[in-house]
Amino acid sequence: MRYYRIERGESPSLIVEDESAAYDLTATEAEPTSFLELASAASLTDETVDDVARGLIDEAPTVELSTVREHLVRPLDPDEIWGAGVTYAISQESREDEGGLAEAYLDAYEADRPEVYFKATPSRTVGPNETVGIRGDSDWDAPEPEMTIILYEDEIVGYTVGNDMCSRSIERDNLLYLPQSKIYAKSCAIGPCIATDEAIGDPLDVEMRMEIIRDGDTVFEDSTSTSEMVRTCEELVDYYTRYNEVPESTALLTGTSIIPPDDVTLEADDEIHIEIENVGTLENTVEQL
Repeated sequence: MRYYRIERGESPSLIVEDESAAYDLTATEAEPTSFLELASAASLTDETVDDVARGLIDEAPTVELSTVREHLVRPLDPDEIWGAGVTYAISQESREDEGGLAEAYLDAYEADRPEVYFKATPSRTVGPNETVGIRGDSDWDAPEPEMTIILYEDEIVGYTVGNDMCSRSIERDNLLYLPQSKIYAKSCAIGPCIATDEAIGDPLDVEMRMEIIRDGDTVFEDSTSTSEMVRTCEELVDYYTRYNEVPESTALLTGTSIIPPDDVTLEADDEIHIEIENVGTLENTVEQL
């Protein structure tokens, strides 16, 4: 199943989509307004999120998917957003001409320990159809499309599309500047929904595609498969939680293998479309901060 959050009144509504229709779960007697409420109920009853949702569908009114798309907001507000890097070969290969960065990224790619880092808070994260930001002190900015794991109490409960915005020129200057290149206002986007195991199938065997559109023209597009990842989702979660006081809910971005070339940098008003098979398409425009 896929779970959306929409706003078309004073409060958000939680929508679930199965193979036959979309249903407004908030209009049921239980009145859940967030995916995390379902995850909490599932944890208490030893069921899956989809089991809990199926128990509500019979009394839930249907809603048109066109209405859902029109009123989409961020599908959840995780307590923290983390990232993983150099999980695809192209991620370290793209740094081969960047001086001292090359060795560091190659080491991370080949090492037992993956790169895992803090990415954002909810206040720095946007949802579908909102603007992502590019820094005023960077002259080379790129979106990074990533399969994103949703965790509730350390357990994987779903997946979404993530955009790990990166100020590549700042990262290139000095690897110690990585936090500044990654963590800033509107530096992350997630959405459009949360897909559970039933919907996505094998998260390491789905197609991913990104397109950057400027003034109606495509300036970059590429596609890949998550099967190219050299880390499993469980491995990344394991290292994220090691000796870490993790919050109740987390979004964990898993790295990218779609990287625009050096001569492509984001500009204000660009459109970024990121699609992951069996999940959906995350669309954002770009804002100069």
